This record gives sequence, C-alpha cells and structure tokens, in this order.
Amino acid sequence: MLTNQTNHPFHMVDYSPWPLTGAIGSMVMVSGLAKWFHMFNLNLFFIGMTITMLTMIQWWRDVIREGTYQGLHTEFVSIGLRWGMILFITSEVLFFISFFWAFFSSSLSPTIELGMTWPPAGIKTFNPMQIPLLNTAILLSSGVTVTWAHHSIMKSNYTQTMQGLFFTVILGMYFTMLQAYECWEANFTIADAVYGSTFFIATGFHGLHVIIGTMFLLICLIRHMMNQFSPNHHFGFEAAAWYWHFVEMVWLFLYISIYWWGS
Repeated sequence: MLTNQTNHPFHMVDYSPWPLTGAIGSMVMVSGLAKWFHMFNLNLFFIGMTITMLTMIQWWRDVIREGTYQGLHTEFVSIGLRWGMILFITSEVLFFISFFWAFFSSSLSPTIELGMTWPPAGIKTFNPMQIPLLNTAILLSSGVTVTWAHHSIMKSNYTQTMQGLFFTVILGMYFTMLQAYECWEANFTIADAVYGSTFFIATGFHGLHVIIGTMFLLICLIRHMMNQFSPNHHFGFEAAAWYWHFVEMVWLFLYISIYWWGS
C-alpha cells in the first residue's frame, strides 16, 4: 500500500530515519554516562546528547508538518494520539510510584543499619518551609497560567494564550533554577545512605521532567506565535498541558511525603 493515500482516516506514516538515529543517540548517551561515572570523561555523553537533540528537533518538525500543513492528524488520528499520551502519563505515574515505594519502605521501617531512625543519623534535611514551599507555590501558579492559556485558546483569545504560555515557561525555568540551587547547597549527597539515594533520585527525576515539560511548553509557545494552533486543532498544546499538570501533582506528593513528612 502506498503511504500517501488519503481515502481513509488513518495516518500511514512515511519512512523515517529518526527512530534509528534516536536509538543510536540514546545508546551513545547512556554509554557516555557509564564512561563519565568510571573515567570522568563527558565527551561521549555530549556526542550522544547532540545526536538525540538533533533527532528530536527533526522528528518534531516532521510531526508538526504532518499535523499542521499536510492535514494528516484527522479526528480519528487525534483520538489515537490522546490515548497514546494518556498511556504515556500512566507509565510515568508508575515510574514515580517505584520511587515513593522505595522511600516509604525505608522510612516506615528503618533498618538497624540506619540506626532505626528516620532520617538517618547525620542527615541534615531541608526546611520544608523555605525553598521547597516556594517551589510548591511556583508550580501551583504555573498550573494556573497553563490552564489560563488553554481556556484562552479555546475561546480564540490568542493574546492571553501567549501570555499564559510565556508565564508558564518562565515559572518552569524559575523552579529549575531554585531546585538546582537547593541541590548545590544540600548538606548530604546521593551517597549518604538510603535517604540521600531516594531523595536525589526522586527529586532529580522530577526536576528532569520539569525541564522536559518546560521545553514542551516552549515549543508550544513558538508554534502559537507562528499561528499553528486553532480552537479546534491544538492537541500538541493540550498534551503539554496534561504533562505539566502531571508534573505538578507529582511535586505535591514529593513535597508532602519527602520534604515535609520525611524530614
């Protein structure tokens, strides 16, 4: 079957090199991480990161072209895209559940190696009423601004959509800077018992998701400035908003369990 037939609602994708280059980039990047851990050399990691970033840019360009200019994202295809995003977020929820499981398994019944106390002796935890509380306020505010942008685009108010997306991106960057400062000023490391491991793995992966979500929304802001969204055709932005609300909810659980209760 030819891939350019349009007598059906499905999207028969064209042949693409990006899955292959993405796999190569991921393999090189992970190999570079291993080399960094053992040889303290980041050259291979940066090569893998470059391949992955170039793949992402060109793959997203093709998807935008297919959905915006070629009209291949029909209503039927959009339903499949929505279910794909829902299943992806579900997998991310299970991903973070594993971290919370490890944290509560260690904190509710600390072993004798930890002194049977939580946090372990010698760990000076963060004050939950300082930067963590500020970051909570920032993420909750960003949830308000992204919802504002979503409702504005559905009402064809493109000026307020741009303002809402702009403020959301700024708040995401501000959150990342504060979290980086917090990690820099931490009195413990990832090697300090199970507390340090669970804390930095959970908050670190959440920080990575905030960075990804900020990039997601920044691309949506650029696309909106290029008039690529309409009130009836803006699933790319809607998916970014779903992802951002997921990141927001995960942070609330992190703040309550690890920063507040766990300290």
